[in-house]
Amino acid sequence: MARKTTAKKRHSTKQTAKSSKPWGGRFTEATSSLVEEFTASIPYDWRLYPYDIAGSMAHAMMLAKQRIISERESRRIISGLREILKEIATGKMQFQLELEDIHMNIESRLIRKIGPVGGKLHTARSRNDQVALDIRMYLRDEIVEIRRLLRELQRTIVDLAERNQDTVMPGYTHLQRAQPVLFGHHLLAYYEMFERDRERLTDCFKRVNILPLGAGALAGTVLPIDRKLVAELLRFDGIAENSMDAVSDRDFAVEFLSACAQIMVHVSRLAEEMVLWSSSEFGFITISDAFTTGSSIMPQKKNPDVAELSRGKTGRVFGNLTALLTLLKGLPLAYNRDMQEDKEPLFDSADTVTSTLSVMSAMLGGITVHRDTMRHAAEDGFITATDLADYLVRKGLPFRQAHEVVGTAVLRALEKGCGLKELSLSEYRELSKLIGKDVYQAISVEASVNRRTSAGGTAPANLKKRLAVLKKALKK
Repeated sequence: MARKTTAKKRHSTKQTAKSSKPWGGRFTEATSSLVEEFTASIPYDWRLYPYDIAGSMAHAMMLAKQRIISERESRRIISGLREILKEIATGKMQFQLELEDIHMNIESRLIRKIGPVGGKLHTARSRNDQVALDIRMYLRDEIVEIRRLLRELQRTIVDLAERNQDTVMPGYTHLQRAQPVLFGHHLLAYYEMFERDRERLTDCFKRVNILPLGAGALAGTVLPIDRKLVAELLRFDGIAENSMDAVSDRDFAVEFLSACAQIMVHVSRLAEEMVLWSSSEFGFITISDAFTTGSSIMPQKKNPDVAELSRGKTGRVFGNLTALLTLLKGLPLAYNRDMQEDKEPLFDSADTVTSTLSVMSAMLGGITVHRDTMRHAAEDGFITATDLADYLVRKGLPFRQAHEVVGTAVLRALEKGCGLKELSLSEYRELSKLIGKDVYQAISVEASVNRRTSAGGTAPANLKKRLAVLKKALKK
C-alpha cells in the first residue's frame, strides 16, 4: 500500500519556484509554503490512486479512439500509468506536498517517466471532474464491501438465532419487562434493520454510478470526446447530463454518509443491548474474553469495551454527515475549493463502518447465551399480564374492561408481594366470573409465546419459518 505522507513539519515562509505548478504561468509570485501545507490534500487523498489511474487509462483510450491523441501516445501513457500503479502499491513512489493532490502527483510522475507526452493526458479534463470520478469509483467499492460485511453480520445473527430457537427472554419497552419473546425473534429484529441498510446502499449505488468525467472544469469541452465510451470502460451506468452539476454534485456522498450513519444507529443499538445483557444486573450473555478488556486498578473487572466503542464510534459517523451537509449548504455553482473537505469525512466513515461491522460480527458470534437466566427473568413479575387480558377477551369481555380487570389483579398481587401465577382462583373470580381454572395455563410463558402466531409474531413456528427463509436467502 502507498505510504501516507504526513505534513506535520514546521514550514518556513520560503516560496516554491513558480515553474513547479501546473498553473504557474498566470502568477508572478511563487506559492508560499504555508499555503502549500494548508491546501494540500495528498496526506489523505493518496488512497484514491488506483481509481485515479484507472480513470486516466480509460481517458487515454478514449482520447486515442477520438483521434485527439495518437494510438502510440495513448499506449505510452497507459504503460507509464501501469508502472506508477506498481510504484505506489509497493511504496516506492514518494508523494510531494507541493504537488497538492494525488492527481498532480501522478501526472508529474508520468511526465518525468515518459516525457512531455505525459502532459497530453490532461487534455479535455479538469481536476474538478477528475476528483469527482475518483470519489465515485472509490465509493462503489466501499458500498460493495459494506454490503458484504452487513451480510456477514446477518449470517452471524441467523446462526445465533437458530442455535437459540427455544430460548425465552423478556421483551422490553421503556427498558421495563413487557412480554415474553424468543431470543431468536429478538435477534432477527436486527437482521431486518441491517437488511434495510443493505437496500439503502444498493439504492445509493445507482446515484454513485454516474460518470462525471468529461464535464471539464464546469462547462464541458470543445474537443470531440466520447463520454459514453469512458462510462462503458469504467462500468458506469450513465453519464452526468449537466457539466456544472457533474463537478459540484456531492449528493451521492451525502447519501452514502447518511446510509453509514443509519448503519451505525443499528450497530449502536445492538452494542447497547450487549452491554446491558452482559452486565451482572442482567446476566443474559457472556462476551468472550477475546472481545473484552480489564481494569488497570480493579482486578475483577471484565469490560465490554468493544461493544462500547462500537456504540461510541457512532458519534463520529454522525459528525461526518453533519460536516458534509454544512460544507455544501452555501456553495454557489460550480466547483469551490471547500469541496476538498469532502474526502476525510467519507474516508473516515467508510473506515469506521467497515471496522465496526467486522468486529461486531466476530464478537456476536462468540457470545455465550445463559438460557436459564433469560427464562427466569421472563417468568418473573407480571410479564404475561397482557395474556390475561387476551384470555378475558376470548371469554367475551371487551378489551378495555379486560384491561381494567387485569390492572386490578396486578395491584392485588403487588399488595400481596406475589406474581399473577400466585393469585388464587377465588381471588381471580372476585375480579371476574369469566375466569376459570384454565387461567393458569393461559398466563404461562409457553402459552404467551406459542399463541403469538400473527404474521411477524414471536411464536416458535413463525421463527422456524423465518429462519428457513433467511438461511435460503443467505446462501444466494
